[in-house]
Amino acid sequence: MRDLFKVLVILGFVFFLIFTFVPMGFTQKELIKGGQYNLSDYQKITGAKIVKFNEAPQLTELVKQGKLPPVEERLPDDPLVVVPFEEIGQYGGVIKQTHIGMGAASVWDCTLHEPLVYFDSSLKTIYPNLAKSWKISDGGKIFTFYLRKGIKWSDGEPFTADDIMFWYEDILLNKDLTPVFPGWLTIKNNPIVIEKVDNYTVRFRFSDSYGYFLDRIAMGNETFAPKHYLKQFHPRYTSKEKLDELSKKEGFSYWYQLFAQKASWASNPEVPVIWAWKSVTPLSEQYHISERNPYYWKIDPQGNQLPYIDRWRRELVSGIDMIIMKAVTGEIDFQFRHIWNAYDYYTLLMENRGKGNYQVVRYPGTDTGAGAIYLNLNVKDPVLRSLFQNRTFRRALSIGINRKDINALILLGLGEPRQGLGTPTHPAYVEKYDKAYTEYNPEKANLLLDSIGLKKRDKDGYRLRPDGKPLAITIDAASGYEISMRIIELVAKYWRDLGIKTEPRLLERSLYFTRINANEFEAVTWSLNGGLTPIDGSWVPSNMWCPLWSTWLRTGGKSGEEPPKEIKKLWEMLQVEAVATTSVSKRNAIIREVFRLYADNLWIIGTVGIPWMMGVINNNLKNIPKTGVLGSPYNDGIFRPEQFFFKK
Repeated sequence: MRDLFKVLVILGFVFFLIFTFVPMGFTQKELIKGGQYNLSDYQKITGAKIVKFNEAPQLTELVKQGKLPPVEERLPDDPLVVVPFEEIGQYGGVIKQTHIGMGAASVWDCTLHEPLVYFDSSLKTIYPNLAKSWKISDGGKIFTFYLRKGIKWSDGEPFTADDIMFWYEDILLNKDLTPVFPGWLTIKNNPIVIEKVDNYTVRFRFSDSYGYFLDRIAMGNETFAPKHYLKQFHPRYTSKEKLDELSKKEGFSYWYQLFAQKASWASNPEVPVIWAWKSVTPLSEQYHISERNPYYWKIDPQGNQLPYIDRWRRELVSGIDMIIMKAVTGEIDFQFRHIWNAYDYYTLLMENRGKGNYQVVRYPGTDTGAGAIYLNLNVKDPVLRSLFQNRTFRRALSIGINRKDINALILLGLGEPRQGLGTPTHPAYVEKYDKAYTEYNPEKANLLLDSIGLKKRDKDGYRLRPDGKPLAITIDAASGYEISMRIIELVAKYWRDLGIKTEPRLLERSLYFTRINANEFEAVTWSLNGGLTPIDGSWVPSNMWCPLWSTWLRTGGKSGEEPPKEIKKLWEMLQVEAVATTSVSKRNAIIREVFRLYADNLWIIGTVGIPWMMGVINNNLKNIPKTGVLGSPYNDGIFRPEQFFFKK
């Protein structure tokens, strides 16, 4: 027994050393389509040797003219090999897409973003990316990333640990640029500490275990900025006199306004990127054009430098109706965002596939509900605030909605009544929570409203508030997501039948979010998202339904308004307990309890959910995955667009 005990102790120590000190990369015995591998690992797995690199013909010509160094000098020491979903591609072509303005700038970020590590298209496997390998140590407190040597920015300058340190020290820790430290980089209100080990090694250190951190990186969170370019706009590297001069010349009052403008690809195409394509026009123009980055650091299995596609042309349009029109007339090659949950157009898109030369693809989606209702529990009107914070009032509103009619009339029968509490395939999903208070029962809804003192009505039949005024609610919807507006128009009818004067209002997208962030709204409608990543989903207390409480929680009590204990508990469960644990089963148990609390309290009122999201793709555009997950926060980038190509 004593010898057995010694053996167990030794084995335990060996496992501890492996977990704590051995760098983690991606180890796999066979290739997976859509996977990406360090060149050295790829050659070990396949036994093949890539001895020659190739490039797009237009780049070969620039090399001949002496305007670019040879492709071998532009690629890193160990390029990342992307295994195509279908086949080796062909160079050339322009992808036509649409967007709806500056308010949707993040869409392009999420299409091209390049985090340190990256999920596969189904959110199951984490692959190397900018980091060649990584190590997790000290019980999940320390994450060490080993960067790929030789990666270059789009202007040819090297990408190193200094770009991560600049992002951390000069952007995150600068109060003018980052007044509130990002919540995803804190644990128990303690911010991350990032250390440079050497030019290609960085250490991310937390005060407590952060078991969910690698997942958050892999979803697309970038942790760097081009120091060599942006330092000319930063007071740590440039004199105040020079910055004042530059700011005034650009029409800004403060240096940090100038910095923000120069750091944004959307307003400044000159900023270097490490993405597959680089903007050559601002997002505000009629056509946002992006061209191949000649220094992109990924290749295909035959040594061809990616991307295959020459350019993206993204046209500015007025809304979803225009996007749909362009799709059915064949003017779009690839479009998910803005139409991925436009279920009311599904039949129209399907009927016009031949005319528009496209396919309609469907993937499991992170959205769990269309047209959800977010009452502002911190609304400025004290009477409305008291009502909105009353759970009985919220339950009455929920059972006063005819979800079956919404599904039939707006969603073409594609969905089902639900609160949107998770995706049915998620381990934390519980159907009875998702279905809570979704049965249409206007009689009971009226009784509940009567029971909380809303019996009196005016001459038009609307209920009177405790202060004698008619009970009225305005629900804001955002342009670019008109399906919510159509749903809320029906919800308004059902609630008016209950004696609540309800008015839907469609706002331009940027104004919509401006009003939310300023706490200038009564209620809004938006989708419920994060069904497959609930910790980062709609269920975290946010500005959408409790802006003052959310601010207090995000700032550690420095501003905003202290929330009640149940909201504090909700935040603690999602933003501390669930992210800290290294146990997936424990994390799912926490999420399941969160869903139970939502089902009981209805802090957000869901309407109808559909378990998939859709997109439109030109029939000639290839290397589109057959399976995957669609939605925020990673968006289209998870499909590795650098491998897309037009089949000739």
